[in-house]
Amino acid sequence: MPVARLLASCCCLGAPSPSPPLPADSKKEEIMAAAAAADSEVITHRTVEANGLRLHVAEAGPAGAAAVLLLHGFPQTWYAWRHQMGELAAAGYHALAPDMRGYGDSDAPGAAADSAAGAGHEQYTAMHVIGDLVALLDAVGEREPVFVVAHDWGALTAWNLCLLRPDRVRALVALSVPFTPRSPARRPVDGLRALYGDDYYICRIQEPGVIEAEFARLGTELVLRKFLAYRTPGPLFMPKSGWGSPDDEVPLPSWITEEDIKHYASKFDKTGFTGGLNYYRALNKTWELTSPWTGAEIKVPAKFIVGDLDLTYHTPGIQDFIHKGGFKKFVPLLDDVVIMKDVGHFIIEEKPKEVSEHIISFIKKFS
Repeated sequence: MPVARLLASCCCLGAPSPSPPLPADSKKEEIMAAAAAADSEVITHRTVEANGLRLHVAEAGPAGAAAVLLLHGFPQTWYAWRHQMGELAAAGYHALAPDMRGYGDSDAPGAAADSAAGAGHEQYTAMHVIGDLVALLDAVGEREPVFVVAHDWGALTAWNLCLLRPDRVRALVALSVPFTPRSPARRPVDGLRALYGDDYYICRIQEPGVIEAEFARLGTELVLRKFLAYRTPGPLFMPKSGWGSPDDEVPLPSWITEEDIKHYASKFDKTGFTGGLNYYRALNKTWELTSPWTGAEIKVPAKFIVGDLDLTYHTPGIQDFIHKGGFKKFVPLLDDVVIMKDVGHFIIEEKPKEVSEHIISFIKKFS
């Protein structure tokens, strides 16, 4: 999950058609399993040397076709895009979904240092991660601008990619996290602490090793359930007294299966959570490094999609920013803003078909 108000366009220019009724749970599980199996048949995997790291990349679609770079957030991996990859391939695009640095089967620099209260998180600034993406595109032969589609932390990274290297981006679809301009007055974590207090999840994450110990106490699968099932349209808190009990029962939402949870858990059991948490810990360092871009605009065509139950959409001031011109001011080529009704934060998995349709309809304008 991302940093919200640090991060909110103009009014909703269109709402999706109502979704058809969901089938009964057992039938729904069968349908989702069949769809996932079909998607997996078109997805291939490889490891690429980029920016001094080994990055795992999932791919689908014809080589040489227009490339779509898919950037995931926390706590996910390339696997979050499994549904969209099949749809993009069927539409004739070449989908590239890396495990971002620190996640899945990609390298996690600095993770051991941070678990020992070191400064490894400083290897997760926007400069480092954007360096990974540029090097990745070069390594796979994508020298021309690509389409970028990004969710959560991936979206924050994508906005920074557009800000720092607009020459590498043809157009952007950002989900859940809008672009917001850098505030010269206050570091982002300081602002969040003043707004929400020390128990706000981003503030709790800041001290290396502490939240890792809490996640270890709860267990990987339960931590993932707690994040993925979160639908409260408001801030997420992790009290110092504990984020619940290891015996908590958290029912899964309808759009994710036990098999999906086990897949994610297998990756986080292997890498730990530190790599993903380091993005949050590097927020203030990124703020320092991006000072020269204070007040700069995003000069890339963009579309923004968010669910109306997404916690990011309910950060104080964000809806005014989105709907009253602030977003459009800083992203002048903003083409469309879509607010999806009754949809939470993990929108790309909760509404995979609708999201795929929004992505493809937008990038076709530039194909």
